[in-house]
Amino acid sequence: MDVLEQGVGRLFTDPDADKARAFFRTKSRKLESKLMTVKDAVGKFAHDGDYLAIGGFGANRIPTAVCHELVRQGRKNMGFAGHTSTHDFQILCAGKIFNRCDIAYIIGLEARGLSPNARRYMESGDVEVCEWSNYSLSARLKAAAMGVSFVPTRNIMGTDTFKFSGAKVIQCPYTGTRYVAMPALFPDISAIHVHEADIYGNCRVRGITVSDLDLARASKRLIITAERIVHNDVIRSEPSYTVIPFYLVDAVCEVPYGSYPGNMYSEYFSDEEHLREWLKAEREPEEFKKFLDTHIYNCNDHFDYLEVNGGFAKMQQLRQKELMLLNNKR
Repeated sequence: MDVLEQGVGRLFTDPDADKARAFFRTKSRKLESKLMTVKDAVGKFAHDGDYLAIGGFGANRIPTAVCHELVRQGRKNMGFAGHTSTHDFQILCAGKIFNRCDIAYIIGLEARGLSPNARRYMESGDVEVCEWSNYSLSARLKAAAMGVSFVPTRNIMGTDTFKFSGAKVIQCPYTGTRYVAMPALFPDISAIHVHEADIYGNCRVRGITVSDLDLARASKRLIITAERIVHNDVIRSEPSYTVIPFYLVDAVCEVPYGSYPGNMYSEYFSDEEHLREWLKAEREPEEFKKFLDTHIYNCNDHFDYLEVNGGFAKMQQLRQKELMLLNNKR
């Protein structure tokens, strides 16, 4: 198959599907409890230098507790998939967790504005970047989930995004058509927040999933945080609702309000006031250090973080707001 063009970006992960399959064959398929704390899960499965990916979409269903713990434990020199990444990227930049990044959507918090600190970090020269589009990263995860080294797509040809990516233009051996070969992306460690899981790691998600189902299958190690742990009988009663099966999962952590200050479909709305506090604090680096001490470093875990930001009363307000909005849509 002829390579007609290729981008100048460096691949930060190995797209070799056979090497990935060799790793996956070593993973246990035992139906055993994987319950642990977020602190223990990050300590056991996330290492300096690993390539990290985060589930969710925008501020929806992000594993905030894992992001905080990565910062709290001082992980460094990681790679990161900047795929539909908003507040999670903001957190990780605060801890300077990564030094290489596949970028698609970063720095922006959608309609909320740009993260001043994330922008400073990305402009510092301390982070090597490779450019993609959101769909490109989705395609890369799809390839990994399929167990192949690439998938052909029709996007980004003729753009500067392609020029600065690690993709290649190839010629179809059947038709001669030009396609972009998107290399498989196999993260070393990923974290996904879900609505429900059992102790073994069978997961249910409501609302949009974007690429999370592919991400779960592409990841070498996977931490699940869940709003609720449910009995395995509940999972078995309606098996079609299980979108991430237990054998993909390495750790299960029960973290109610685990996406806060992001939102969780049908559970709670995002805390827009607190997200504005983040953006305001980031304007001045010295003030931001104090902010991080209060909200991350001086908190033992996500539950301490919730207490600092209004506790159960605040969470109930956000839950009621989400339910009101859902009812008004009907």
